Amino acid sequence: MIGSLVAEGVEVTLITERPAQEAPGVRQLVYSVDETATQHPALAATEYHLRTGEAVARLMERLNRSDPPDVVLGHIGWGGMLFARDALPDAALIGYCEYYYRSTGSDLDFGIDEPVPAADRQRVRMRNAAQLLALDTLDAAYAPTQWQRRQYPAAYRQGIAVCHDGIDTQTCRPDSEASFVLPDGRVLTPAMPVVTFVARDLDPYRGYPEFMRAAATLAARHPDALFVVVGGDGSGYGRPRSDGNSWREAMCAETELGDRIVHIPWLPYENLIRLFQVSAVHVYLTVPFVLSWSLLEAMACGCLVVGSDTEPVREVIRDGVNGLLSPFHDAQALAERIEEALSSPALMRPLRRAARETVIAAYERERCLARQTGWVHQFGD
Repeated sequence: MIGSLVAEGVEVTLITERPAQEAPGVRQLVYSVDETATQHPALAATEYHLRTGEAVARLMERLNRSDPPDVVLGHIGWGGMLFARDALPDAALIGYCEYYYRSTGSDLDFGIDEPVPAADRQRVRMRNAAQLLALDTLDAAYAPTQWQRRQYPAAYRQGIAVCHDGIDTQTCRPDSEASFVLPDGRVLTPAMPVVTFVARDLDPYRGYPEFMRAAATLAARHPDALFVVVGGDGSGYGRPRSDGNSWREAMCAETELGDRIVHIPWLPYENLIRLFQVSAVHVYLTVPFVLSWSLLEAMACGCLVVGSDTEPVREVIRDGVNGLLSPFHDAQALAERIEEALSSPALMRPLRRAARETVIAAYERERCLARQTGWVHQFGD
């Protein structure tokens, strides 16, 4: 959005904890946060949000004295918007509502039979404190998907619009002539049975263990299939393993896939798109949580996606129409769906086309940006 606003002649100031690459027309103000730990575990995130809010407010107050902004747009979940109304009483505030934590019907209790421990319920409730305080001060708000919007309390939900950040469908597009070079020099093309899996970190939130178990089952049935996984060894959205191993190490040991699977920690964006373009089947799994951009980018590239039958994914993928769905925790069923896709490439072509059409119709970047910048101009004029 920043580039679009600058192109329209808007004066943009970025308040950030991590300096971004310098861009013409964008002034950056950098803050730092005192990470002094609280004594109460349920308050760890809340205190960090408070300290973030204080640090950001100091910069906002300085701006208010010298060059007061007309509009402030910020993520409400990390504390930066906590004191924006106090620091900038005359500015219009637009909040980005990414995720509201819940102890039931969401990521915390997904797939478990026993009750969520009281300490975890208290922790996630307190984690929302900064969001609730910020929501009460906003002039407008938006969430990237309908499901993410529905996680917010009903009292605020009506005031939250839905608009994704958008996918560049010109960059993310099918290419029958694409090729992808593996780290060992092997060249992959769209004609090969390549199964892909991508996540920021390889963790249970994004279904990495289930994917690996499905891959092991499928590898025995399809000797030519190659599995390519992109993702880091961090703990991701979950907690680190108690044995100190990464999930990659643990699952490679369990499945013994050997050279049938290639793990790549990170890829430049243009290489990731080429990987999507050569993918025969792309697997995307997630617990009920924030929907990854990578799913929509893969669909825009015309991937045949086998996704988890969970609410965030069902918002985008209709089974048998623009992709295939499989139960999150059933690795055997997942293997069968991947095999179905690999075995019937001609039958899957309409699903691939429909996947791209879905992204163009609802998530195309220019349309999303037009809505977002429209809100800025609406409140800034």
